[in-house]
Amino acid sequence: MSMYNKIRLMRELHQLSQEEMAEKMNMSPSGYAKIERGETKLQYDKLVQIAQIFNINLADLVDSEKGFAFFMNDNSDYIYTNYSGNSEMALEIEKLQLQLSHKDELLVQKDNEINALKEIIALLKK
Repeated sequence: MSMYNKIRLMRELHQLSQEEMAEKMNMSPSGYAKIERGETKLQYDKLVQIAQIFNINLADLVDSEKGFAFFMNDNSDYIYTNYSGNSEMALEIEKLQLQLSHKDELLVQKDNEINALKEIIALLKK
């Protein structure tokens, strides 16, 4: 997986928009979009800044022969591992992992909404 794809994937995993990343990096949204499209060469200071935003090692952003996968454990900590398979499959796995990690949050939100609606119904019955 290319460095630019890793940056895009990490941004998506952190649920940040391109505009939010551009703001964090003190650059224009179009300038940041060029980074993710691989249309600009990144200077060392920008690479360091991106690694700091994602709280990862700079080496994790560098291109490698092997694929690269990001996983979240039960504590929502990111685990970075080399993945020697198809990078498209690694990307799909990451999307599925992210969906699963938010399942519990969605269930709690649903339960809270149901309880709020029950309270409203009880008040309306009075």
